[in-house]
Amino acid sequence: MTSAAELPTSVGVNIVQNGNTSCCDPLKTATGVYVTVHGHFYQPPRENPYLNAIERQPGAAPFHDWNERIHHECYRPNAFARILNEHGEVVGIVNNFEYMSFNIGPTLMSWLQNYDIDVYQRIIEADRKSCQRLNGHGNAIAQVYNHIIMPLASERDKYSQIRWGKADFRSRFGRDPEGMWLAECGVDYPTLEAMVAEGIRFIVLAPSQAQRCRLIPTKDNPESEWHEVGGNQIDPNRPYRCYLKGEYTNSQRPYIDIFFYDGPISRDMGFSDVVYDSSHFAGRIGAAVRGDHRQAQIISVATDGETFGHHKKGTEKTLAYAFTREFPGWGWTVTNYAHFLSLNTPTWEVELKPVTAWSCAHGVDRWQDDCGCGGAPGWHLKWRKPLRNSLNWLRDQLVEVYESEGSKYFADPWKARDRYIEVILDRSPSNISSFLNQHQKHKLQASEQVDALRLLEMQRHSLLMFTSCGWFFEEISRPEGTQILRYAARAMELAAEVAGVQLEKGFLKGLAEAPSNIDVFATGAEVYRQLVLPSQITFKQVAAHYAITSLFNGHQPVEKLSGFAHGDNSQDCHLYQKQVYCYTANELDYQLQRFGSLTLAVGHLKLVSEVTWESQQMTFAVLHLGGWDFHSCIKPFEGKRNYTQIKDKLLSALQQGSAAHTILVMTQLFGEESFSLQNLFAEERHRLMRLLSRETLTRVDQLYTQMYRDNYGVLMAFHRDGLEAPKELQAAAEIALEYRCMMTLRALQHDIDEVQLSWNHLVELEAIANEAKHLRIHLNLPEGKEILERLSWQLLWQLLYDVNGSFDFQIQRIERLIEVEEQLNLGISLQRSQELYFNYLHGEILPKSMAEIVKDKDKNQLRQLLKLGEKLKVDVRYWLNQLN
Repeated sequence: MTSAAELPTSVGVNIVQNGNTSCCDPLKTATGVYVTVHGHFYQPPRENPYLNAIERQPGAAPFHDWNERIHHECYRPNAFARILNEHGEVVGIVNNFEYMSFNIGPTLMSWLQNYDIDVYQRIIEADRKSCQRLNGHGNAIAQVYNHIIMPLASERDKYSQIRWGKADFRSRFGRDPEGMWLAECGVDYPTLEAMVAEGIRFIVLAPSQAQRCRLIPTKDNPESEWHEVGGNQIDPNRPYRCYLKGEYTNSQRPYIDIFFYDGPISRDMGFSDVVYDSSHFAGRIGAAVRGDHRQAQIISVATDGETFGHHKKGTEKTLAYAFTREFPGWGWTVTNYAHFLSLNTPTWEVELKPVTAWSCAHGVDRWQDDCGCGGAPGWHLKWRKPLRNSLNWLRDQLVEVYESEGSKYFADPWKARDRYIEVILDRSPSNISSFLNQHQKHKLQASEQVDALRLLEMQRHSLLMFTSCGWFFEEISRPEGTQILRYAARAMELAAEVAGVQLEKGFLKGLAEAPSNIDVFATGAEVYRQLVLPSQITFKQVAAHYAITSLFNGHQPVEKLSGFAHGDNSQDCHLYQKQVYCYTANELDYQLQRFGSLTLAVGHLKLVSEVTWESQQMTFAVLHLGGWDFHSCIKPFEGKRNYTQIKDKLLSALQQGSAAHTILVMTQLFGEESFSLQNLFAEERHRLMRLLSRETLTRVDQLYTQMYRDNYGVLMAFHRDGLEAPKELQAAAEIALEYRCMMTLRALQHDIDEVQLSWNHLVELEAIANEAKHLRIHLNLPEGKEILERLSWQLLWQLLYDVNGSFDFQIQRIERLIEVEEQLNLGISLQRSQELYFNYLHGEILPKSMAEIVKDKDKNQLRQLLKLGEKLKVDVRYWLNQLN
């Protein structure tokens, strides 16, 4: 990767437009070479349709899920991309989104907003800054909402995808999109018609999607010649105008402008090493510059945004250096499509092939047929067509339900669906009420509001079930295929709840025609039965989840409220409220009793879905027999008298001290159905498993610690003589040191503001690190790593911004902590601390002259601050030399 050693830190994050010999400003007048790198950032929706949350995905370990893993490898690194010198020190931190053209799928942006608000805001800020730099034209473009293949969508779905994509974009970036990314670049002329009708100015396609082009006819040249370019021959260095098909006069012909990215370079970005070195990357782009003396040309490349950091580790640094130094050094202007289009009205028109996409050589058959694209050796793709047919059938059935039932509640059902994105973006009760008031046919009663929202959710899932990833890979039972079937299942369930229609049998009949490559499934119908049906969630399961977890929450309610949520008209009563994913749990009564090793809780609960507003009141009982054994029963609430009788009988049964008798009474009162720890939602089940194991693990840790102490001399003798230590003693040492290290780290976190205690903990950690080194033990403590990263940032912030603290103590403490982190060798990342320090250095210190800096700060303190920068791997040599 190209070194930035020669860069002074003060310009490390500034783009330099130089080398252009023209007297014109290329940002305002079309002149010279422009470069656009487009990143298509996208993750498929992964949430459980019943919980509106992503559950743990083991394949993404050590991260919670694939979104989180790819965020760590790609999205955050690109928002804070480093430029390094030859010593690996930071000389610049670049927001790559400020210089690259990009689209980020709405489902991904929604996740980012909740997971890492700093990165989310950096992306929004990048678009704003690019608008300022490029005459009001931002880098961000929109995307069709949930990545469906537009040529395969119904006309109505095409428009909803565009409208939802635009609305989502507008809510985040505060402006209308000029361009829109089509999923897989899938396009046909009906799709273009919808884009034009919705005000989209341009799209980006692959060069293989063009059929022929010519100069736009003029009075001087009314019959310009068409050039066939169907074999990737189109010149991608200019924009093209594509006129819609139909009977129009020349002055009325609707059109959309199209950029064709450079195919060979874009392909190399994904499948070769061109993006590992910025000078190599620039050279590759330079080779695409046309030497025909045209006034202006654009070299545009496009690839999956996840290429930079996730697929190709560290290449976000290549982009950062290329954007800010390499490209400008060649005299090129870094721009985006909208800005270039504002300076270069297309003079050429293009006609497209009938139906195409960028990742299928057979039109869009990859998403509807056994075309061979995306297959695996020895596996067929015969399941694709039946899957598409089954979902098309279901979509049409759901349309009938929606039109029939929706006309009862909405003045215009399809307008309500198109505007439903407003609710998806903000599910607050006040916003949902406002939405219903705007679109209702008449004043809706509470039950009608629930059905209206169910219908809209049914349509949302009807769109989500066409997410392109379900067909992209080699097998229907992959997570992507299973996910779209989960959306279909939820849509059918909602249709049944509103209209009483049973669609599952007909849907399974179609799936039975979709053969799987895996024997245990045989067909898509069995994939549905084995992988989809078990993931469905009922109100009873939510209540059981609440009941069992209530035993471990210290029964500390979030807040006490008066009245029910979401416009319930029942009389006010006092209740406790807690959140269980997208359900609000209103606890109306709760009693907990312990008798020996048994614990019994009985309660009255009202659950309300934040999505559909449907609600149920439940009576629950849960018996904890100790350890991992739970027995929970749920039934609908049947009145206060019945509830009181149930509670009295259960509490009386518990007094006999017999678990068997108590369970028998529970069965008599609730029926045979019961729930255990296994029935909890995965996240909470894992938390309770760790909690229930803690006491046992603590005893084990203490036993191994004693074994380690008793045999310390023996173990050291083996290592001193270079002999392999007995694995039993080595394992005991590893467990004992990790346990001791975690106890010390937790104590340090608790006592961090206590001068002597925190110092003692640091000394202890150094001793642990020294022992681990001598015994050749590598400590593996993910929780400890997180504690140290968090403490480093916290202590650095206090040093830099807490004017009331003691500078000498604070800087010694943070320096000692960094030294300890290095010694423990836990793989600590100091990136966030590095970013905090870098921003302070460039915002508070370096803008001033050295004389001003020394005047404002004690010279010795300034030297210590700069020395700290060295520990954080930030290049501060220039300023240290100035002080000496």
